[in-house]
Amino acid sequence: MNRNYIEIPALSELPGPVYFRYDEYGADTHAVAHRHEWGQLNFTARGVMQLEIDGRPFMSPPNYAVWIPPNALHSCYNRESVVYRSVYIGLEECRTLPGSPCAVTMNDLLKAILNDFAERDVTTPVSQPDLNLAQVLLDQLHLAPREADYLPFGISTTVNQVLDELRANPGDNCSLADWAKQVFVSERTLARHFMQELGMSFGEWRQRLRFLASIEALEKGLSIKELAFDMGYSSSSAFITMFQRHAGCTPEQYRRQHNV
Repeated sequence: MNRNYIEIPALSELPGPVYFRYDEYGADTHAVAHRHEWGQLNFTARGVMQLEIDGRPFMSPPNYAVWIPPNALHSCYNRESVVYRSVYIGLEECRTLPGSPCAVTMNDLLKAILNDFAERDVTTPVSQPDLNLAQVLLDQLHLAPREADYLPFGISTTVNQVLDELRANPGDNCSLADWAKQVFVSERTLARHFMQELGMSFGEWRQRLRFLASIEALEKGLSIKELAFDMGYSSSSAFITMFQRHAGCTPEQYRRQHNV
């Protein structure tokens, strides 16, 4: 497969305590594995970025960023086009940020600051108002809720067998009881494994998977009715409710906002 490779900035050191990057990457684009001495927050204002950090897979959908601590080996792949936002953060500020990769919930203020800087092409804040905004962003980042991963993998073969089949077919509507029969455990046991290994229920994990698949499918121009059916929903309204819960807007609003 031929991939378009993303150019990584050749920085030997940061020009300031925080450094901002913005770009738009097309479908099937890839950044080779690399590391740097500063931390990095990766966020996609549109689309879903797939990352691998120290051998672990992570997803960065709208409303969630991925935190990469200093010196962590990481790469990324974009199946569909994305609008990219990134913040490089110096070591001093990283001392009070997580020492392991994680998903970070992005509130409206965080997103607004990143989008404002991107629109004005601010990479290194210099003016006092921009320095103030950068500090607000760092303060909000420290306060933001964190998860181990937005769409984690399991630990046991039992759980991963279910997850692998769902990834191959997000619209599958088999119940937890149906899956329990297929992997030869009780429904209660399988539910407990999901909570212990993933930190969320079977229903929550499948809904997140469907949301990610929907974001990518919107790029292909499918109607909302077609999308709802493909994602396993019996009505468009149920699909729209799910999408709005995760994106903060309806699929049509998402299309208009992001010119999909």
